[in-house]
Amino acid sequence: MSKVQTIAQTATEKASELGIIKFDIYGSAITQTSVQVFQGEPKQVKASQKSSVIVRVWNEKEQIGVTSTTDVHDVGIELALKTALEASNFGVIDYAPDFSDEAKSPLPAVDSELGKSCVASELIEKLLKIEADLLNSHEAIASVPYNGLAEQEIERFYLNSDGALREETRSFSSIYLYTTTEQEGKKPRSGGAYKVANTLEKLDIDGCFRETVEKTISHLNYEGIKSGKYRVVFSPEAFLSLLGAFSNLYNAQNILDKQSLSTPESLGQQIASPLLSVSDNALHEGNVSAETFDGEGTPTRNLPIIEKGVLVNFLHSSVTAKRMNAKPTGHASIGAKVSISPNYYHVFRGEEPTIEYNLDTAENVILIDDVQALHAGVNSLQGSFSLPFDGWLVNKGEKVSIEAATVAGDFLDVLKSIIFVEAEGEITPTGVCPRIWIESLSITGQ
Repeated sequence: MSKVQTIAQTATEKASELGIIKFDIYGSAITQTSVQVFQGEPKQVKASQKSSVIVRVWNEKEQIGVTSTTDVHDVGIELALKTALEASNFGVIDYAPDFSDEAKSPLPAVDSELGKSCVASELIEKLLKIEADLLNSHEAIASVPYNGLAEQEIERFYLNSDGALREETRSFSSIYLYTTTEQEGKKPRSGGAYKVANTLEKLDIDGCFRETVEKTISHLNYEGIKSGKYRVVFSPEAFLSLLGAFSNLYNAQNILDKQSLSTPESLGQQIASPLLSVSDNALHEGNVSAETFDGEGTPTRNLPIIEKGVLVNFLHSSVTAKRMNAKPTGHASIGAKVSISPNYYHVFRGEEPTIEYNLDTAENVILIDDVQALHAGVNSLQGSFSLPFDGWLVNKGEKVSIEAATVAGDFLDVLKSIIFVEAEGEITPTGVCPRIWIESLSITGQ
């Protein structure tokens, strides 16, 4: 009998003793080792094991009580069930959460390789060598102030009193590198990269190294830029950052709470250029931390969100699905309140473009590599943004780093102003996306 089956059996027995008929439990355990170095010495070493269990109990009035614990032994589960039962007397009556209709549906088959964990000393040794190689790669690179090499294993499970039982284990390794420069008479410049894989052996450390060096060097020769309207090309990371910042556009809970750019009637409306299609696909082969079920036990899937510019689906939990006469989509997290969040974006071409654009021939185009200060520069309820960015002014293939500038606009206008979606998508930690060309955006320089 597995650990999850043991927990299920214990929970069923204790619930019966307490007179509880309806309950569910979601839990996760994370084992992580991470290291950082600085100037040839270990800077930080962390090794942790974290576990959490959320227990929900419904009383005879269908009110729900929620509690959390880290103790999955008999006494801990019994106490959590008892506490949640007592809390249910104060639970909401209107729109109370319920079991997902798909909590017992078959899970998708996903091949996931589990990595073998290394001791921290091996990770430190690897990262120290990488730091030394970065410092020797170019005379202008003076330090690697931010870096990290980490391994993580995650176990998750969901069970309920109706017989649902899910469990899975995932592992992944990640590396982050960020360099800064020092040159006489010039401002410090920087560049960074992040890579993730299922195992340390498959982690593209060399690719992360090369990308960091190339980006850093590309920013050495910089110039100011005049304020004005420019044609803009978003890198995959930059566009996905904006897409995530305005996720209330397709989040059903935000829509019901009237904290969204959309309304329930927005489905079927043209909100973007026909060139753009977006789906949320937790099972995409590029998603190394793919999850097969959400916090309510609903299987994850490939969910179209925008098809050729048309909004076709919202992200749903069991609660929002019931209120909007839809089906849960596998995007829920349970707790004191059920929340909804995207899993893994897949951005791709909708309609085929009638005009092709290329950075090798384009003139005076802004290529935005990374947007910053999303927490402060985004007004998600109004749809507006004003964000500092790292990028280049591109003229017929020649790139000149932009000293300092911000990009501003309205996200819905950006979606409608897309003039080209490149064919090849790039795999990133948050999704797969090609470069996206925008007709015009306001750029404020120095």
